[in-house]
Amino acid sequence: MATLKQIENFLSGTPIAMAGVSRDPRKFGHTSFKELREKGLDLIPVNPKADEILGVKAYKDISSIPSEVKGLIIMTKKDQTAGIVRDAKARGIRNIWIQQMADSKEALKELEGSDINYITGECILMHYKPHSFHKFHKGIRKFFGSFPK
Repeated sequence: MATLKQIENFLSGTPIAMAGVSRDPRKFGHTSFKELREKGLDLIPVNPKADEILGVKAYKDISSIPSEVKGLIIMTKKDQTAGIVRDAKARGIRNIWIQQMADSKEALKELEGSDINYITGECILMHYKPHSFHKFHKGIRKFFGSFPK
């Protein structure tokens, strides 16, 4: 389980790349990118099939993102996550957030024992300026003691 300090460290290093940003406005990878950007998070989309998403230049892969990127949010399908983690490690990214439902045993094995600050099992929308459902869910988790400490 991630600690609150790990989460704060992750969120303090921007810009952050987001792998798995969809071009489809009905998909979670699109709506979460849009919401986080609207809240002020400096995000860079990574999508091999897009040149831009919501007016922001998109990058085809992790190796092509700008050198100033400090972290990576992964919202891909499970079978793609480990490869993206390997690419991020090779690129020198030290902060990785694997969104719920994107994690895999292979990806976690890539991260175990490394010096990378990694977060799994948490929803980024609950931790970065949450509102509505995510704010309510955060309160419930705090009440029941399952929120990171």
